[in-house]
Amino acid sequence: MSRYLVVAHQTVTNPELLEEVRRIRKEEPQAQFVLLVPATPVRHLLFRRGDEGDAKAVADKLARKARAMFARHGVDLADARVGKESPVDAIDEEMTANPDYAGFIISTLPRERSWWLRLNLPATVEAKYGLPVVHVQAVPDWSAGALP
Repeated sequence: MSRYLVVAHQTVTNPELLEEVRRIRKEEPQAQFVLLVPATPVRHLLFRRGDEGDAKAVADKLARKARAMFARHGVDLADARVGKESPVDAIDEEMTANPDYAGFIISTLPRERSWWLRLNLPATVEAKYGLPVVHVQAVPDWSAGALP
């Protein structure tokens, strides 16, 4: 049974992310998925709503929202975790604690708005761990408020 680390923050409810997870699940019915939501500082968020200023609280809220959304669409996440503020550090910490992942699914905002793509996160993770990385990019007009 393969385990995949799904890394997302503002795009946890991106329909393309859900479809990619479902595609892998169809190919590998026993696959498991763990969601990792880095605790990105609120000042870096594109879609900031409300007055919530605590990065970990925002990430936890997103993880719970994503877990419920995935479950509604037939995908039970094995776990949903909040990681360090840097996506690279969050992934490193998760890989140290649980090195048995078969690959990664990294979900980002569109190229022109994505801090993670400016960091070249998908290529960095693939080079560092030598595991497959699927990059799912939200469509340009996607909004974080839209739930599938």
